[in-house]
Parts: sequence; C-alpha cells; structure tokens
Amino acid sequence: MNPSSYPLALWPPSASASAVETDYLILAFTVLTLALVVPIFIGVTIFAVRYRDGNKVNREHSDKRDRMLELGWMLIPFGLTLFFFVWGARMFMEHKNPPANATRIEAIGRQWMWKFQHPGGQAEINDLHVPVGEPILINMISQDVIHSLYIPAMRIQMETLPGRYTQLWFQADRPGTYRIFCSEFCGTDHSVMDGLLTVLTPSDYADWLAHAGSDGSLAEAGKALFSSYGCSGCHQGVGTVRAPSLAGLYNQPVPMEAGGVVTADATYLRDKILYPDHNKIAGYKQVMPSFKDIIPEDDLTRLVAYIKQSSTPAEKTP
Repeated sequence: MNPSSYPLALWPPSASASAVETDYLILAFTVLTLALVVPIFIGVTIFAVRYRDGNKVNREHSDKRDRMLELGWMLIPFGLTLFFFVWGARMFMEHKNPPANATRIEAIGRQWMWKFQHPGGQAEINDLHVPVGEPILINMISQDVIHSLYIPAMRIQMETLPGRYTQLWFQADRPGTYRIFCSEFCGTDHSVMDGLLTVLTPSDYADWLAHAGSDGSLAEAGKALFSSYGCSGCHQGVGTVRAPSLAGLYNQPVPMEAGGVVTADATYLRDKILYPDHNKIAGYKQVMPSFKDIIPEDDLTRLVAYIKQSSTPAEKTP
C-alpha cells in the first residue's frame, strides 16, 4: 500500500506481530463492550416504550429473585474484563522491556522534524531505515517542546520530552514503507512533522548502511567531542583538576554528597553535563562549569554514546 493513501484507509496496515496482537485486543474488547452494552440499550428502549406514561400494562413488582442470575451478570463481565486487563498488562510490560540485543537508534525531535542517528553514525532526517526481523530500540529526546513519535503500522507511540529520554521499541516483520507522525500538537507546522519508516531485508539494509555515508560511529564522534569540549582534560587525568573517571561509569551507581546513590544512565549523564551543580558527587569538589546552551543536543547524544561504550573499569569514588 502507498503510504500516501493511509489517511483514506479504514485501518492502517500492521507490520509487526505486536501490531497484529494489538488489533486482536482492540477487536475483542470492542466485541465484549458491545455484548455488554447493546443488550442494556435494547432493554432500556423496550422498557421505555412498554412502560411509558399512559400505557396500560402490568406494573406490579415480583418478589421472586434469582440470585444465580444476579451473580452471573456481575461475575461473568468481571471475569471477562479481568482477562483483558491481564492481556493488556502483559503487552504493556513487553513494550516497556526491549530485548537486550535490540539495535539502538538515537532520535531527536524538534520543530518540525525528526532526526535519527544509527549506531554506525549514519544520520537521517524524517526518514528511518531499519532491517526486518530485528528488534529496534529508539532512544529519543526533544530539543524544544513536547513531541510524540507515532508509527501507526507498529501500533506504537511515545512522548518525546525536552530534557528527558524516553524509549520505544518494535520488530517489523514485513518489508515496506510506512508513515511516521508526530501525534502531539507542537506548533504551527505540527501537521508537516512526519516521515517514512522503510523496512528492508537484512541484505538491503546492509547495503543501505554502506552507502548512507558516515564519518564514524556515534561513539567515535563522541570521543572527538570529548576532547574538543575539554572533557578529557579533567576526566582522563591529564589536567590539574581531580575529577571522577567516566570510563566504565555507564549504568553504575554513583554516591551522592547528600546521601544515597544515583544510577549513571543516559539521563543522568546528560543532566550532569548541562547542570553539574545538581546531585553533587561524594568525594569531589564541584568545579565543573555548566554546558547548557553550549553543547547542542546532537553532540550530547554522541558524548553519552562514547561514555556508554567505554569499557575501562571506573575509578572508585570515596
């Protein structure tokens, strides 16, 4: 199907097993809702007509009660809705826990475009190429206002927030081209903030990567920025300032001066670069300047990728 015809389609195509299961869940819950609601509306209509004011009918109340019937119309709908709750909760947990082998793609939302960066350094504007049959994790952040990355064919959507990373993942099982939208009103040109997701066979994806052009991986670019922004002067022990080593730091616990520990995930590293005075580290004097409005979001992504890739054991903090 041509992506331009999607708005005219009754239902967008599904391009993943998760999308198909989502459709089944929606359809089954719609049928259940109709089965529970339609008889009530029919009964209300019949009683309203039969027992309307002025109509001569028997209005006496019977004292006879059927407790099994009463229990049935309470317990059966409860059991069915509980079944759908468990089904939906399982799918929710699957969406919140991406596979460990997922290919990580960095995304930045800004008015009014999407920028995607592959692990090998290949960058795309509004369009995204991925291989079929492989899990894809999109780690995203906004550079200005709240956006929302929405891929109808995968039945997934996630808010893209300024100053905070969010994630979504999918695994496409059908090659093709599908639409990408921003589903959060983000300004005057919100309607043009869209793009195309192209799902390729593994061989075609490898060919695309080879010809997409790259000056090196995100981590390699981050290593160069680590020096150019002066980070190496303190954090690699080549300067006079005693600063904690960043090697092997990613996802490790960091003791705070005020007590407790914080996990050094991507959000922590980004915030520490922009707002070094927040969450002061135990055992170190805070002398690092703020890089807010100095390091753009693209470079922050590369710096975090470099720190994450570092495998040298981290320096022990007192």
